Amino acid sequence: MKLHDFAPAPNAQRVRIFMTEKGLDIPIVEVALRDGAMFEEPYRTMNPFAVVPFLELDDGTCIGESVAICRYLEELNPEPSLMGRDPQERAIVEMWNRRVELDGYLPVIFALRNAEPGFQGRVIQGTRNPDVKQSPDIVQRGKDLLALLLERLDAQLSSNSLIAGESFSIADITAHLTIQLGSRLECPVPDTCPNVARWYEDVAARPSFQS
Repeated sequence: MKLHDFAPAPNAQRVRIFMTEKGLDIPIVEVALRDGAMFEEPYRTMNPFAVVPFLELDDGTCIGESVAICRYLEELNPEPSLMGRDPQERAIVEMWNRRVELDGYLPVIFALRNAEPGFQGRVIQGTRNPDVKQSPDIVQRGKDLLALLLERLDAQLSSNSLIAGESFSIADITAHLTIQLGSRLECPVPDTCPNVARWYEDVAARPSFQS
């Protein structure tokens, strides 16, 4: 199998960190995303959504979406578990990962695509459309949602060492990347969220976040 990705892309980073935590060594094909390679063949057929990453299996099957890729890798390599060891753990990890995605990760990504000049004409993921203009309202909404998410995470982390409990999971990967992205919007972890700050430093020290 091969992972097609673009190293700076947040979702590509999410899968790479997941792989490192698992100790997996999967060949990586770097896609020239800035040159529009995803809109050309063979990528257009392999992944019609025109985004990265996607996992190409040995039989030619292509799996897109970072969480779906991580789920596939988890099923093949259950240890160490990053998505829960039993039905209850899996549900809790999924709950927190989904909540972080909806309330922070996606709003911040949308905010960045509407804030940074390099995304002009590419505001909507997987498209090239100069008629879709960047919106400052979407930028502010992303900042507001991130602030609310950090408050909720701080409450969760007041009695848990990690996002979904006491075991490191994909929810920690997603949340950490969310905060990293937030810094590009000048939204650091506020002093009112000391538990998030403690957790963030702990996670940043993991070897998988050093590469």
